[in-house]
Amino acid sequence: MSEAKPLINFEVFASLDLRIATIIAAEPIENADKLLKITLDVGELGERTVAAGIKGWYVPEDLVGKQVSYLANLEPRILRGVESQGMIVAADDGTRAILLHPDQSLPAGSILR
Repeated sequence: MSEAKPLINFEVFASLDLRIATIIAAEPIENADKLLKITLDVGELGERTVAAGIKGWYVPEDLVGKQVSYLANLEPRILRGVESQGMIVAADDGTRAILLHPDQSLPAGSILR
């Protein structure tokens, strides 16, 4: 396991735009061993695309329709030719990544507090 990160103040935490998103499409990214291109419905924020390093643990077709936790205000970044517009939140125990999702269905775009 990794070491704990430094404490942050509430204002830093409050600046994170964490939302529930629904996966509407998922596909492998050409020439990428770990990345999947995921298209998300984020409610009022519209559709967003992310490059997620979960290819080793998830089959693209099994992801469609699942709801996930999504960091919406992460600065965009180009990964293997795909503009990743945020980040899907996952837990990683060093051997696998597990997507975090609500235990009940919520409207896409619902805010995590």
